[in-house]
Amino acid sequence: MRRGATILIFILVIILSESSLFSQETSPYKITRLSFNISGFSDIAPVIIRDGIMFCSDRRLSGVTDRTSFDNRRLYNIYIAEKKDTSDWQKPNLVKNERSAQFNTGPVCIAADGKTVYFTSEIETGVPSRSRKFRNKSGIFEAELSGLQLISIKPFKYNNPDYNTGQPSISADGKYLYFASDMPGGQGGSDIYFSEWVDGNWSTPVNLGPKVNSAGTDNYPCAHFSGKLYFASNRPGGMGGLDVYYSDFMDGSWETPVRLPEPVNSLSDDFAFIAQPDLQKGYFSSNRRRNDDIYEFTTTIIRKSTCDTLEINNYCYEFVEENAVKYDTMPFKFEWRFGDGNVSVGRIVEYCYSRPGTYLVQLDVTNLITKEVKVNEKSQTLVVQDIEQPYISCPDVADQGMILKFSADSTNLPGWDIAQYYWNFGDETIAIGKNVDKTFRRPGNYTIQLIVSTKPEEGGIIREACVSKNISIIHQP
Repeated sequence: MRRGATILIFILVIILSESSLFSQETSPYKITRLSFNISGFSDIAPVIIRDGIMFCSDRRLSGVTDRTSFDNRRLYNIYIAEKKDTSDWQKPNLVKNERSAQFNTGPVCIAADGKTVYFTSEIETGVPSRSRKFRNKSGIFEAELSGLQLISIKPFKYNNPDYNTGQPSISADGKYLYFASDMPGGQGGSDIYFSEWVDGNWSTPVNLGPKVNSAGTDNYPCAHFSGKLYFASNRPGGMGGLDVYYSDFMDGSWETPVRLPEPVNSLSDDFAFIAQPDLQKGYFSSNRRRNDDIYEFTTTIIRKSTCDTLEINNYCYEFVEENAVKYDTMPFKFEWRFGDGNVSVGRIVEYCYSRPGTYLVQLDVTNLITKEVKVNEKSQTLVVQDIEQPYISCPDVADQGMILKFSADSTNLPGWDIAQYYWNFGDETIAIGKNVDKTFRRPGNYTIQLIVSTKPEEGGIIREACVSKNISIIHQP
């Protein structure tokens, strides 16, 4: 089960201190290493099932017995681990099948019916496979899950003894089967392909093309319920080893893949990402602790169900001389002084201040016949204030791919000792800070939320306020 050109041999890397992997960048994820991982053995490729997960492991079947291949490599088998409670797991149970004594079983995926399983295993099972010098190729097999056993195993029609095919992932509607292969004609060492279920058969595999695949290794596809395709790649620009990416299918083609942030990705190999339909929780594999282990991730994204709509500050006022009727028998000039150095003439005038402040508004009335001037015929102190609210400064419309500036500098919450400015951009990304940058990779309409919270006040109370603003991202061909 190699994560390179050949799919059935794993590569270990130098151990890295886990504490050195995570930067201070804001991440929408927090992770936990699952309790059933065993030091010295590899646990990989989790798949979400009703009561827990299925996964692959080369762990011993007993305290002293390894299950090995003909060339003395530890074999991978499928296990099911069920939840003991919200934070712990029961001991994993082996899923048996007719191949598991001598051949690898897994990685695996399971269809929406909960019974149809697709898994990776060696193609050749005859005499040649028993030679230590023989390099068996991997293929995909379909089976039925019956309790803790795989039955009715049959091969994928496009398995080929000349190259590897494996790591299957079936779409939620059962229409597409994604997998990795190093078959000829690809972009690199291993590419991602798909077959479509048409008239009771899987269609000829199609390469996802250079937008998704790279000159490196691209594997471990995961077709998510949302339509996103998650996969692993060691392409240039990653953090190190394999990194987890995702791509969206837009307007008939795949979008440029986006690399997930830390702590999902690290300086080590990170792969086999899978998530619940709501993306609030899921699992992935990583060898950041030397051996491959399975980690659980949960989202750190906060999104309020209700949030005040941002109100735009308005510094414009109408000024009216209501007593002007007494001057109707002769012409008069009404001159308004707004307290900021500007003036305007008229019985009714509109004026917009440039900023909040306290202004002394004065009205001078001049008799145009006698030239008599009544200074300060009317005088009033005007306090121009911002609305008390968190404030989002950003464009209303922007092009996809642009670096946009989001600012909370105009937030007006008197008496608040603000500790945090939290941004939710509505596309599974977040940021923390008063001024942040953001790039939207997909066109569409997004509702931005800015959540502001205070330091703990008397009694440990933390005040919180939230505003939202819509932004339209326009597609650029």
